Amino acid sequence: MGRISAQDRRESVIRAAIAEFAITGYHGTTTAAIARRVGVTQPYLFRLFPDKKAIFVTALTRSMEDTRLAFEKAADGMEDGERALQAMTTAYAQLISTRPETLLMQLQGYVTVAAAEAQGDDLTGEVIRAGWMRIWETVHLSLGADADETAHFFACGMLGNTLTAIGLPASAGT
Repeated sequence: MGRISAQDRRESVIRAAIAEFAITGYHGTTTAAIARRVGVTQPYLFRLFPDKKAIFVTALTRSMEDTRLAFEKAADGMEDGERALQAMTTAYAQLISTRPETLLMQLQGYVTVAAAEAQGDDLTGEVIRAGWMRIWETVHLSLGADADETAHFFACGMLGNTLTAIGLPASAGT
């Protein structure tokens, strides 16, 4: 078996960080836990990332981009907003059922914003807000730039997110 490139190892760290932060949050996750999950030492981890915050922000950015890409791919080439809505709904349900850490990582990011900003750290909030706006724009344009449809899509999605996060099936909200 050959050596793993730094880029591949970095990707492994990002995925491991998403999994760890999704469950225990920023303050509850140690870099030792991330390193163990990947099978590297902490010093190696810090050759790839300058600090824990950089790992968290990168994991958060990735999880939001994964969500945005799921919506974009699902709606690609669809001219009809209703068909795009159904495709994105199905894609998101698939994403959070097969990779719930993607959603949970974002929820951990939302929780972290207020605490970070209270300490004078605006970076996490900036990352969350920018990621949210990219997701919003992808969905909004896919739905024909209909603000009411977009708001409804996200309202239903947030209900699904809440149910998923507390361990109830999405059908519990219907």
